[in-house]
Amino acid sequence: MSAAAPAGTGRQSRRAAIGSLVGTTLEWYDFFIYGTTAALVFGQVFFPAQEGVLGTLAAFATFAVGFVARPFGSILFGHFGDRIGRRNVLIATLLIMGGATVLIGLIPSYASIGVWAPVLLTLCRIAQGVALGGEWGGAALLSVENAPVRKRGLFGSSTQVGSPAGLLLASLVIAGASAVSGDAFAEWGWRIPFLASLVIVVVGLLIRRGLAESSDFTENAGKAPAALPIRQVLRDDWRSVLIGAGLGAANNAIYYTVATYTLAYVTGTLGVAKGETINHLTIVSVCYLVSIPFFGWLSDKVGLRRQVVVAALLAAAFVFPYFAMIETGESWIILLGMVIGLAVVQSAAYAPQPAIYAELFPARTRYTGASLAYALPTTVIGGTAPFVATWLHAETGSNTAMAWYVVGLSLLAAGCAALAHRRHAAASSAVAEKEIPVV
Repeated sequence: MSAAAPAGTGRQSRRAAIGSLVGTTLEWYDFFIYGTTAALVFGQVFFPAQEGVLGTLAAFATFAVGFVARPFGSILFGHFGDRIGRRNVLIATLLIMGGATVLIGLIPSYASIGVWAPVLLTLCRIAQGVALGGEWGGAALLSVENAPVRKRGLFGSSTQVGSPAGLLLASLVIAGASAVSGDAFAEWGWRIPFLASLVIVVVGLLIRRGLAESSDFTENAGKAPAALPIRQVLRDDWRSVLIGAGLGAANNAIYYTVATYTLAYVTGTLGVAKGETINHLTIVSVCYLVSIPFFGWLSDKVGLRRQVVVAALLAAAFVFPYFAMIETGESWIILLGMVIGLAVVQSAAYAPQPAIYAELFPARTRYTGASLAYALPTTVIGGTAPFVATWLHAETGSNTAMAWYVVGLSLLAAGCAALAHRRHAAASSAVAEKEIPVV
């Protein structure tokens, strides 16, 4: 293994960005194969007693459980990330996430072991959520804290690229598993993507072992770490936590509505073929993969917070047209709506978030603060979005109520982004930061 580049160099900045990208790609792959299979087969595999929409709701409930666990993961891993460093914690989150995913692929169906099947599924899902709660903050900080001062939006977006990259990888593997298993996908084919995670974990470990520690952490290593980072965050930076949580509300609702609820809705209600919707996700992922670094680059030009405000307002304006496009049942119109929703509207708000969150908290408690601010909206909004959308449609017979829900969250996000003024700068860039206007 080659020696790590010294902190603060261009080489270290690039390696940190690549490490964040690869690591979050692997983590999100594990998370997304769960979301996709929950929408497609988990209702009949683990909840056969619940018919139709009730089975889908039960599957989405276990999907939401993973999100409930994320704040606990952000506090747990944030504690150690602020005290012993980012790198080793990120290795631990990768092992936990990968191990839980492989175990899901080995759980017998409800028909084989009865109620123990959904119980084991839920426990593994909790482990996934705890690991992912600690993953994002560390990966984001590695990329932002080591980034050139005027390129934090671009380098920080490498963390966010892991989301579409993981989605693309998951959709490709699921499509391959579906092709191999054919009509037996619901019986055993769905297990292939989960078991394949073992190989991906090994690759991820090899990459993360070669990363150097965050420059901001090493520069503060001589100072006594906070005894209990979460206590200090809630005492001194609770406003930043709330602002960060509100800022991420809308993009979470949009993402999981498009990537998870839409998949279940167009197949279960509109009768669109499952294979066709998986292909849609693949195409959307490719567009999303390209748009995030573009919007990360753009945010460095126009201003991090300013871009999020504009994107949130666009989200409020686009949500009704999006559902109208989905309701047509036309494949290409559905695809177009998904591309605009994720690769344009959501991507523009999502790309600058690592840089914004990093600036809301001091380096001493930044892992805990940024992780918690990011985890709260993914738990309260993102994790429940497919369930809420499914329930609202079942109650009202349309997607109008869900659209108004997204509009409200978008306006909240715009307001919080406007309030998210820079409070802390990366220690390694403190001098250069004075030359940059606050936007």
